[in-house]
Amino acid sequence: MKDYNISKGKHFYTIGLSYKKADAEIRGHFSLDQTSRTALLKKAKEEGIEGLLVTSTCNRTELYGFADHPFQLIKLLCDHTRGSIEAFEKVAYIYKSKEAITHMFRVGTGLDSQILGDFEIISQIKKAFYESREQGLTNPFFERLVNAVIQASKRIKNETDISSGATSVSFASVQYIMDAFEDPSQKNILLFGTGKIGRNTCENLVKHTKKNRITLINRTKDKAELVGGKFDLRVRDFSGLQEEVRNTDILIVATGAQQPTITPELIDTQRDLLILDLSIPKNVSADVTSLPNVKLIHLDQLSQITNQTLERRRESLPKAEAIMREVEAEFNSWLETRKFAPTIKALKRRLTQYKEAEIDFQRKKITDFNDQQAEIISDRIIQKIMTQFANHLRHQSNSTDESLDLIQKVFQLQESENK
Repeated sequence: MKDYNISKGKHFYTIGLSYKKADAEIRGHFSLDQTSRTALLKKAKEEGIEGLLVTSTCNRTELYGFADHPFQLIKLLCDHTRGSIEAFEKVAYIYKSKEAITHMFRVGTGLDSQILGDFEIISQIKKAFYESREQGLTNPFFERLVNAVIQASKRIKNETDISSGATSVSFASVQYIMDAFEDPSQKNILLFGTGKIGRNTCENLVKHTKKNRITLINRTKDKAELVGGKFDLRVRDFSGLQEEVRNTDILIVATGAQQPTITPELIDTQRDLLILDLSIPKNVSADVTSLPNVKLIHLDQLSQITNQTLERRRESLPKAEAIMREVEAEFNSWLETRKFAPTIKALKRRLTQYKEAEIDFQRKKITDFNDQQAEIISDRIIQKIMTQFANHLRHQSNSTDESLDLIQKVFQLQESENK
């Protein structure tokens, strides 16, 4: 396996944790909000890290970056979250070089999502890239890699059925409601939180229930009004949260708070109440289950729902993976070319030196020496030699490092390569 250390000797790593080994509580400890992500990126810049992307969703938190050792990235994560290094080590994964690249492709194309075919993560990767670019933490490698992942994601979405039907937790939550109630359109529904997951859930709710039964609340009311205006829904002030909870049958919580906002004290009702917590960290206190009329479902449970839609998506998995591997191979080919480009440029400079010295010698020795013809012939010979070397390096990926070492030794390029 190739070791991609194209950033001045640094190695490319992915470190993180996901739904596969870390439950919602642990993921909540390592989640990063906007403020924390910005602070982490600024600290990374201060520490001399030259390239870094940070993503944090309900299902995973990951850092992609260049470092001498992955511990540099792990410490950055732990210093800016409520997680500890000990807790991280129990559930984490660390990928290096090519494996780190493959992991980003799998994540960005929805093949590693908790619900297969969930493409919401690609927008998070785009956002992470823009945030890093603002802090001066991107480079040509990251730009090319992110663009390649976006390309693979688009192709899979357009060329396969892996995203057929509605996707993600927002779909699973509405499906759960449809399965739990004989006539959900007769139930009062309160959606608390109108961020991305809340908006997507709201859109699915509108398709399957009555609008006049849905109420929206957000800490910042104008954000809720934007969503409510789009779907013609009722909006209440945050101060009316407890009153609305008392009168609802289904409470969907999708806020970005770092601590639980729904507690037993808030639920002063005798009617049966279904609560769906779509938040990371959890925004509903586990204590609410002590109330006899309350049923609490978290997004991890929702994500375990299997249905015909997901089965159809799995049938598209081989084709989706083939597309991903194709685009990934193109990226790796570019990376290999980038790897040997400095040596090829140095070789061309060395051959040009040989050419100029020889033409100067022959000019003094031969009467009526034709400089123009000599330049044309020698440049063509140099170009043929360069093409031969480049083709060899491009197609002998298993021995590229050895070939580069040999070229540098034979032509004594060690010094000129860095010029």
